[in-house]
Amino acid sequence: MPVTLTLQGRQLSPQDLGLIRNLIQDHPDWSRWKLSQALCRQWNWRNAAGQLKDMASRTLLLKLQERGHVQLPERRQTPASRMRQTKIEPVVWDQSPIVAALWELGALHVAEVSQDRSQRQQVAAALSRFHYLGFGGAVGENLQHTVRDGRGRLLACLVFGAPAWKCQARDQFIGWTVEQRRHTLAHVTNNTRFLILPWVQVSHLASWVLAATTRRLSADWQGKYGHPIDLVETFVEKDRFRGTAYRAANWRSVGQTTGRTRQDKDRVIQAPIKDVYLYPLHRKFRERLCP
Repeated sequence: MPVTLTLQGRQLSPQDLGLIRNLIQDHPDWSRWKLSQALCRQWNWRNAAGQLKDMASRTLLLKLQERGHVQLPERRQTPASRMRQTKIEPVVWDQSPIVAALWELGALHVAEVSQDRSQRQQVAAALSRFHYLGFGGAVGENLQHTVRDGRGRLLACLVFGAPAWKCQARDQFIGWTVEQRRHTLAHVTNNTRFLILPWVQVSHLASWVLAATTRRLSADWQGKYGHPIDLVETFVEKDRFRGTAYRAANWRSVGQTTGRTRQDKDRVIQAPIKDVYLYPLHRKFRERLCP
């Protein structure tokens, strides 16, 4: 069957495009949400936990419209934004300095909070206010972790989300072919945000946090999405940071990015050069990612 294009990890044939056009034509009263749900069911497009991949389906439909392949029904409402929800209830931060040795903080507690609305909002508020990149919310499969001290004070938060579709340094390190990457990319995640709150000054805390979260990361992913994670990546702006915490937590520096983004089709966007760090979560990660 001839392949027309590949989007969201799916190869779309002319028959697939015809199916989508027919769904739109035969059901003019459907919303975009109902259309994406029907498409997921038609393809039995589910994650390993059996959940419909609705967000992937909606993104695929939008990309098809952007490329002129389909015409979606008019949007009926403004998409819900977790960031808007967070800003409705602003967080008042206790910025009393926390200056201590790591052992003085008591038993530290690491929690995965992406399904806890209150804690998820606090993570979003912290990143939005204190992280240099801000935070526009997490899209697709993602986990969000918090670290608190023995008194329950928030010390740090992290977000793990979708990996880069292509990264030469990473792909060469793994030994991926294009086809292998397409099949197993979902078993890689990107540490897209890592924040130690600015009033927390504790030596070795950052590397401890990275080690503690990566130890549980694959199990947390399995619990939420029904499949494990074999490798974690992150990109560190070389002119801004030295990657000290990642190196101290035994992440591997495997090269640098080229200064381009996935939107840079005409090779004119100048993005910061970033060091590429990887952390394998399984000793046979290459065999698992290159079946």
